Amino acid sequence: MASTTDSAQATENNDHLIKSTDSKHPANLIPALCRKFWGLGWVSGTGGGASIRENDLVYLAPSGVSKELMEPENIYVLSMSKQEDPKKRVYLRSPLNLKPSQCTPLFMAAFTRRNASCCIHTHSQWAVLITLLLENQPSSNRVFEINNIEQIKGFGKGFQKQGNLGYHDTLRIPVIENTPHEEDLAEYLEEAMDKYPDTYAVLVRRHGVYVWGDTVDKAKAQAESLDYLFQLAVEMHKLGLPWVSSIAQIGPS
Repeated sequence: MASTTDSAQATENNDHLIKSTDSKHPANLIPALCRKFWGLGWVSGTGGGASIRENDLVYLAPSGVSKELMEPENIYVLSMSKQEDPKKRVYLRSPLNLKPSQCTPLFMAAFTRRNASCCIHTHSQWAVLITLLLENQPSSNRVFEINNIEQIKGFGKGFQKQGNLGYHDTLRIPVIENTPHEEDLAEYLEEAMDKYPDTYAVLVRRHGVYVWGDTVDKAKAQAESLDYLFQLAVEMHKLGLPWVSSIAQIGPS
């Protein structure tokens, strides 16, 4: 039985925000997603993470926790409306003996600039390999492009646009430069969002990828589709096949 002191600390820390029997509650869903991503090799060690926004509340995976072992009590919670200084985040709920993720400013950019409901960060090897294959491009114009591949249909046309990309459309994912401290990537990610307003993801050179979506399901599906395309593109490169081709659209006979 919990002591009076334990109950008071839980109330003060707003532990009720992460208590739910609903598997779709963000505090339950983030650990479940991270376990799946760990199984895919996307979040080895303590790298990577995920965040979910429900209206004004944002739920965040912490730093320094093995993603396959994460539990709801490890989740941070903040209110978007209470944030005044990006360098001094105010949390409604903070787990004991943990630190906020350095991914937080990048997750917040997806929520504030794209009205996303979920943002996923992975250290996928395929994402890293793509950035290595693009290193010969000028850093100011580094972008992954691919078309005429069925999986492209898994992506929306862009922010506030209806429908998904088609088979013949070209998917473009910008690449930003890595920084020694992950939180310093936010400025570069925001610049990439401005330059490529229709993108749902940004690659980070020699690091990984950030993917966001209008819903948790869309963010997850786009992360999976993108990883498929990255792996396919690496194999295409080995075979000398171009990522962008001029296959003509075939109309009705």
